Amino acid sequence: MLSISDFKPVKLEDKELFDKHYDKYPQLHSDYLFTTIISWMDYANYHYTFLKDSLIIITRIENQLGFRPPIGKREKDVFQEVLQLAKKEQNKYPFGLIDLPTKEWLSENFPNLKCTPNRSYFEYVYNSYDLAILPGSRYGKIRNRLNKFKRNNSYEVESISEENINEIKKFLNRWCLWKDCESDPLLKNEKKAVIYSMSHFSELELSGIILRINGDVEAMAVYEKMNSDTAVIHYEKASPDYAEIYKAINVETARILQKEFKFINRESDLDIPGLRKAKISYHPHHMVEVFHIDRDSLLK
Repeated sequence: MLSISDFKPVKLEDKELFDKHYDKYPQLHSDYLFTTIISWMDYANYHYTFLKDSLIIITRIENQLGFRPPIGKREKDVFQEVLQLAKKEQNKYPFGLIDLPTKEWLSENFPNLKCTPNRSYFEYVYNSYDLAILPGSRYGKIRNRLNKFKRNNSYEVESISEENINEIKKFLNRWCLWKDCESDPLLKNEKKAVIYSMSHFSELELSGIILRINGDVEAMAVYEKMNSDTAVIHYEKASPDYAEIYKAINVETARILQKEFKFINRESDLDIPGLRKAKISYHPHHMVEVFHIDRDSLLK
């Protein structure tokens, strides 16, 4: 029988293990990717185990355990064991980050469970060509603002490499001073995650670009392959000193990715109004919907 003692903390050397499993079972949501897990360890304290070739991930956030659906060939008895552990927890939603195909499978096999949409973690997926070209009237305002930025600023695009990693870390420290990361728990943990990713950039097999203005790093984007047709942008940061610079880093990133990927996942908005408005303005092709199950439903 599955128990909490079977789970062990995720470590950097587990990347190959996760990669091999995800080759068999490609993921739709970026929160399952190894880069996300290992970079946010300080915040979410990810642990994992395997049961019948299914990868099972749990988190501990603010001393509350959260369980995720087993990743692998869906077997009812494996899900049953995870659900049994989840129902022992006192938090409101002990079982979550359920993608739509898994939600539909759960509805068929566990009809008493009620899956509730978790809108804050819906991810925005765009046609990469649209983000790179900004075609048609619906992107007119964005094109105009981008062109204004280009008229006012001359910038250079440069790939992230070992040679400029330290400059990027200094830029991120400046960015956190601008944003006052220390006063915001989410930004404080995001800073840790980004710095970790940059410190292990090659080991995590990440890619990215920076924008230089007058020789200085003023914007950066970090991305990787998510599945066969989708790339995910993990981080995108830019200086507040340049109006519309985010539009420039966005389009330059898309121009690179559209050569290889049909879609670009730009992750969720975390229910932040300004971020949601910005993501919607770029007209997502579709959303990666996720759901969670409340404890009362598990107890029925």
